[in-house]
Amino acid sequence: MSSPERDVDHALAYPEPPASPLWHRHGAKGRPLTPAQQRRNRELLDIAQRTTRPRSPRPTETLAEN
Repeated sequence: MSSPERDVDHALAYPEPPASPLWHRHGAKGRPLTPAQQRRNRELLDIAQRTTRPRSPRPTETLAEN
């Protein structure tokens, strides 16, 4: 059986640290992609999703044949 002292979640025992200032962007935003860049990205994504990843070569001999 658990006692009330053991049911404490130690992750909640301390306050959460402040968020990193790097997580917040202040200032100029990035330039939007041109239609040509968007089209190229879509083409590359389509190719990457259709092609299979190469498998590592497997030995043709079994361990019993050695």
